[in-house]
Amino acid sequence: MGQKEKAQARPRGRPREYDPDAALQRATEVFWKTGYAGASLDEISAAAGMNRPSLRAAFGDKHALYLKALGAYWDAKFAALGKALDAAPLETALMNAYEAALDLYFSADEAARGCFVVGTALTEAPEDAEIQRIVTAGFRRLDADFEARLRAARAAGELSGDADPEALAVLATATMHTLAVRARAGATRDDLLALARRAVGVICR
Repeated sequence: MGQKEKAQARPRGRPREYDPDAALQRATEVFWKTGYAGASLDEISAAAGMNRPSLRAAFGDKHALYLKALGAYWDAKFAALGKALDAAPLETALMNAYEAALDLYFSADEAARGCFVVGTALTEAPEDAEIQRIVTAGFRRLDADFEARLRAARAAGELSGDADPEALAVLATATMHTLAVRARAGATRDDLLALARRAVGVICR
């Protein structure tokens, strides 16, 4: 084999020794448990399976890493919400949305942890303009996604002609926030599903 062939056969650079998505998810779990301020870089590094220099090289400083975690959480939530709200009838769509939210609010072992945004970002938002902007935009999108589904339901005759989709969307979003807070406080999934059903009954009337 000639020198040129040897050079082409030689792997370029060192192989990446971590899965960035998995590392980000593990870091997210640390923030979720302790909050932004309470999460130390040592804890995050240990959970992500990366030393601190590697963590910084991959994600930036703690603030940049948290913003990535926050953005990834919103992406997952809106993907689940969009799929849920595609269902029909309206009552099913809303319950699907709340069940999808509860899947996020409870960990794989059914430990109650609540919403990542409510549990970690709201305490930082008053003093951090970037976090506040991301949180506000996310809440507006929640309202907008619910409102679009409710407008479609009214057009299809599932809601009365004088129903106010904008006001009902705020109620639907407020219900999601309530589920998040109560999950964080230790409410059971069954209790939260019962609460969601009552709220859906009010909205659909």
